[in-house]
Amino acid sequence: MRELPSAMVAAATSERTALEVQRIFQNGFLRIYTHTDVVGTEIGGALKNVIALAAGISDGLELGSNARAALITRGLAEITRLAVQLGAEESTMAGLAGLGDLVLTCTGDLSRNRTVGVAIGRGGDPHKVLASMAQVVEGVRTARAARALGIDLGVEMPITQAVYSILDEGVVPRDALASLMAREPRPERWS
Repeated sequence: MRELPSAMVAAATSERTALEVQRIFQNGFLRIYTHTDVVGTEIGGALKNVIALAAGISDGLELGSNARAALITRGLAEITRLAVQLGAEESTMAGLAGLGDLVLTCTGDLSRNRTVGVAIGRGGDPHKVLASMAQVVEGVRTARAARALGIDLGVEMPITQAVYSILDEGVVPRDALASLMAREPRPERWS
């Protein structure tokens, strides 16, 4: 509405359909990129909300910029593992539908998921914080679904598990953080 520069992805199984959406919506302040990886676009758009809850909790605990960057980066790896297992293209996660949406949602002050995470990180009871929200916080249900999918598919999702444990198992954020930090050391790799 304010005509500030922005970009988004129009994903469709038909390239022709994606190009038509691009033609209709692209203008001087909105760039539309096309993609045929619908699964990757959907998974990136859904799971970024779970990582935004984690980033908000981190910010509420005042863990600093390095912790937030680590959550975003490792969250992207986690999202990518699940997306690829579900048939997505790995490269989709490096674009707007993956990294772009993830960074925005984990750092933006208008993100409902990050806002809820901040309140929980500052000591708010998750159930009371969620009850006080007038809008839907998608990451809550997505954390449950993603955790179940990860278990069913054998995909390691430690950040999602930590968020789930805070929301649904009553684990306090500092204990969930301690569990994440106590994981077995390993080399960094994308998958």
